[in-house]
Amino acid sequence: MEILNTNIFPKGEKASADYFSGGTAWVHILKPNADELNCQIAHVTFEPGCRNNWHSHGGGQILIVTSGTGFYQDKGKPAQILSPEDTVNILPGIIHWHGAGPESEFTHIAINLNTQNGIVEWLKPVTDDEYNHL
Repeated sequence: MEILNTNIFPKGEKASADYFSGGTAWVHILKPNADELNCQIAHVTFEPGCRNNWHSHGGGQILIVTSGTGFYQDKGKPAQILSPEDTVNILPGIIHWHGAGPESEFTHIAINLNTQNGIVEWLKPVTDDEYNHL
């Protein structure tokens, strides 16, 4: 079955280069963290080679891949290849990164849970050496 590369959401705003490397990412907020539901939902688009810094979420996160090929990696573990329809459940406090493969744009929906415990703690960038040795 062929999966079409069609996104129903706009790319959104360019993400800060302070937290992404290897290219440009865009973030479109679908649900702001603005009420008693304590969650934030965003659609994130990475151009080929782009990835976010190592980081963690105080309340955990769920990623739902919508298009392209990408990677997810917990600190100290092998990277996982991600494809459309893959889901990643990230427990609170787990240090990780995610982003596009070297030759494919990559998009996912990011659901930040229990935001009363913190949305994100940004850490060091994923180095080219770390990325190129997956």
